[in-house]
Amino acid sequence: MGQKLSGLEKIMAERLEKVARLREEGTHPYANDFKPTHTLVALRAETGEDAPGMSEIPEDAAEVRIAGRVMAKNRKGKMMFLRIRDRSSTEEDPRFQVVCTRDGMGGPEAYQAFHQTLDVGDIVAVEGPVFRTNRGELSVMGRRARVLTKSLRPLPEKFHGLTDKEVRFRQRYVDLIMNMDVREKFRTRSNVIQYTRRFFEDLDFMEVETPMMQVLAGGATARPFKTHHNALNIPLFLRIAPELYLKRLVVGGFERVFELNRNFRNEGLDQTHNPEFTMLEFYQAYATYEDLMDLTETYFRGLCQSVHGTTTATYDGHTIDYGKPFQRWTVREAINEVAGIDSQETGKALMQQFDEHVEHKLIQPTFITAYPLAVSPLSRKSDEDPQWVDRFELFIAGQEIANGFSELNDPADQRARFEDQMAQRAAGDDEAHPIDDDYVRALEYGMPPTAGQGIGMDRVVMLMADCQSIREVIFFPHMRPEA
Repeated sequence: MGQKLSGLEKIMAERLEKVARLREEGTHPYANDFKPTHTLVALRAETGEDAPGMSEIPEDAAEVRIAGRVMAKNRKGKMMFLRIRDRSSTEEDPRFQVVCTRDGMGGPEAYQAFHQTLDVGDIVAVEGPVFRTNRGELSVMGRRARVLTKSLRPLPEKFHGLTDKEVRFRQRYVDLIMNMDVREKFRTRSNVIQYTRRFFEDLDFMEVETPMMQVLAGGATARPFKTHHNALNIPLFLRIAPELYLKRLVVGGFERVFELNRNFRNEGLDQTHNPEFTMLEFYQAYATYEDLMDLTETYFRGLCQSVHGTTTATYDGHTIDYGKPFQRWTVREAINEVAGIDSQETGKALMQQFDEHVEHKLIQPTFITAYPLAVSPLSRKSDEDPQWVDRFELFIAGQEIANGFSELNDPADQRARFEDQMAQRAAGDDEAHPIDDDYVRALEYGMPPTAGQGIGMDRVVMLMADCQSIREVIFFPHMRPEA
């Protein structure tokens, strides 16, 4: 006796038989010869209320060509109703109806062949006139319809959809098919990136690209991924930040630059961290960290307005107000105001107090300034007190969103700080900065007074899409291999 097939195996075997049947009938089950005239949402907008009723469709009615994935199929006597989606489908307008009739498709043979080979999940091509049903629903009468792409695996059960997070993240393609709200989150992501580009281009910044594989992993305090270049026979590191290369460009005369691209850090995974993530970094000559705080406030206010049509947005049950002036505190002021501690600590001990007692409580947009020199190896020292630096971080909803500072452009000071970092590295801190002699050489040619900033774009999308996990806003987040 043959081995009994599982439910999935049986369904896939039946669909493979339909693939063979389509080929026998002369229909390519994976054709590439159809071009739609309309997206589904555009067709709805274009047609308006002008479509005739089903019994009023003239024989010479203009026809449209549409294509999409079948999400539901119902047959009632001599009529078949399909619900399809395409790239334009949204939560507000998720499905479009196609009606196929035995007579409308040219007779029972064509109608029956289409019905018998069609499954939910297939991608279909439909040609025919637009009309409205007796209930007023805009539809396309399928005078000609065929399977363009035969789906072999069944979609998840329609009433429960795809809800298991592990499966959703591993099989994002199914997640996007089934969950329209997930599509909307990634449309929000696209809108955020597009707005960001326009914002900086309008301020005369130039978008640039810098190396993702670097000889030295610098520009941030983080553990890098390491690889090897065979032809050069040298180790290389996936970049943890583009900072030192972008500042080289400022030295070279590009006084306003920005980059939107990937960073890689060999660290743990949690709700706000993924080993591969998107950063915006930008540098502006003849600006200070205070200028960048003003710019950043303007950026977030405009971004929220662009995405939501208002300057407030909901995140994790909180209403975040980007319209009001952002709060500005020094590290010590924040510890005192938020935690009620009159701190006398300095250096890393001060920041430990801040991390433990303050950061997670900063819900409304808040700039924190006056960071200790000990935790800021690339920042310019304050002219008022050199134990502090001209630096800020922006916190929203208890998360660090941005980090900016007036740049250190004194080559002797920079070399001394690199050497201090190497001492920390020798003492066991494998995230301390290595000495980058070429970067110091660049500074020796002269970098104008400059301010720079990095913004974690995945976290920005989380804020704008009201997602509490970074995995929800990255198409393919890193996960352990399937067992």
